[in-house]
Amino acid sequence: MTVAEGISWPRAETGKLDLRRKTFDSMAKAYPPIEPLRQLRYIRDKLRSIQLSVGRDGRNRTVLWPFSSKTSRTQPKAKHWIFSPSVWLRFLIKPEPGKALAYIDYSSMEFGAAAALSDKHVSSNNPMFDLYRSGEPYLDFGKTVGQLARDATRGMPGVEAKRDQLKVMCLGAQYNMQALTLSTPLGVTYLEAHEMLQLHRGLFSQYWHWSEDWLHHSLSSGMMRTVYGWQCATGITEFSENTIRNWPIQSTCPDIFRLAYVWGTRHGLTLIAPVHDAVLLEAPEDRIEADVALMREIMRRASRVILNPTADGTIELRTDYKIIRYPDRFTDPRGTELWETVLKLLAERRARMAETVKEKSA
Repeated sequence: MTVAEGISWPRAETGKLDLRRKTFDSMAKAYPPIEPLRQLRYIRDKLRSIQLSVGRDGRNRTVLWPFSSKTSRTQPKAKHWIFSPSVWLRFLIKPEPGKALAYIDYSSMEFGAAAALSDKHVSSNNPMFDLYRSGEPYLDFGKTVGQLARDATRGMPGVEAKRDQLKVMCLGAQYNMQALTLSTPLGVTYLEAHEMLQLHRGLFSQYWHWSEDWLHHSLSSGMMRTVYGWQCATGITEFSENTIRNWPIQSTCPDIFRLAYVWGTRHGLTLIAPVHDAVLLEAPEDRIEADVALMREIMRRASRVILNPTADGTIELRTDYKIIRYPDRFTDPRGTELWETVLKLLAERRARMAETVKEKSA
């Protein structure tokens, strides 16, 4: 496959192909045709350990373990949580008759949080926030650094895959990921990755000034804190430089999300699952649009409270959403092919079993 697709696969020190899971993760981001194979290997390794607890009402429940990570995010055990294993399993999620589900997700949240945290640092000009306000920061960054044509838009051939690669690059660059590490998921040479990182540092110099100051202050004070008081001690032996740079972004996002979740609950919304930077909401089918609009407004205001005002007004994070009405299922484009394959295999198995029963009865 690697030869036919023109893919240069990483090798281990022994010279053999590197088949570790993290290698498949990064290669699948660079080369989308590998994604089904990655999911298949993941299922093979994890399916036996999956222990989803499903009650008589058809709902999956597990302990979410809030504040379990250093950044204060929830960390439910992967084998017990429907959103943790391979994405094709999410197709099992389906609203009840008369009900609808909505998946509401902060748009480019980590990029927007990084822009907000570094805003007004050193200078009043913040290209990072300007790109966030454009609505497509990763596409616009690609256009700025010459990776995409100026007229490129989502939906055009090859643009979506390139956008995903640029997203990996931008988020990796924010916590100082190096060119050698980034070159594989980006599907580019070391020199190309190095050039893109240099362009990132030049374009977003304000962010990098802030990031350097945050690193030095955190190491000298021995402590990191968020606006709402979540804190974590630092030390050369306890944290890497990249972890310290990334911590304020990863910790500010949960602050925002928790505030939105509390407000949503107080407004009587039925929030049935936090999913990283998103929420799964349930409502009667005739009320779903109104509840989605209310939750999106709550999420916008929560981001406004945490991410302080700027000279241009107020930094607010956008949200995207999709509504799933009965009898449709929750879908994820990354798992569509594998879900359809599973259904096909199940149908073939049922047909063989029915044929076997028919032959025995004859």
